[in-house]
Amino acid sequence: MKLIQKSLLLTLCLTSSLVFADVAVIVNTANDSQISDDDIQRMFLGKNKSFSNGESVVAINLDSGNEQRGEFEEKVLGKSSSQVKAYWSKLIFSGKAKPLEEVASDSEVISLISSTPNAIGYIDASKVDSSVKVVKTF
Repeated sequence: MKLIQKSLLLTLCLTSSLVFADVAVIVNTANDSQISDDDIQRMFLGKNKSFSNGESVVAINLDSGNEQRGEFEEKVLGKSSSQVKAYWSKLIFSGKAKPLEEVASDSEVISLISSTPNAIGYIDASKVDSSVKVVKTF
């Protein structure tokens, strides 16, 4: 009986670590720009500084170490957290870019996006509300 319980517990632990929530990329509801997957990637890597409507991009990042941020970096940017950190360190050190604004929670991302017409960010897809517009879910 104990063997069955231990096996079940181990199985639950392993499968729960493999299940990730979807990441929703969000913008202000007034933003009418066309945004491709490549645009999103380039915005969060500091390569694309404006939306298709000409407005400057204000990209909002979750704090370093945040689980959702790690997932976003893997799924959307195609890089590990350490690769992204090294990439940004190089850009910042060379003076080619300023770091993205970072916030601690999904609710802070929503608040900033809903009050900033040219902002883009990402959150857990289950946290999306009507104050923002989802442009892509990964």
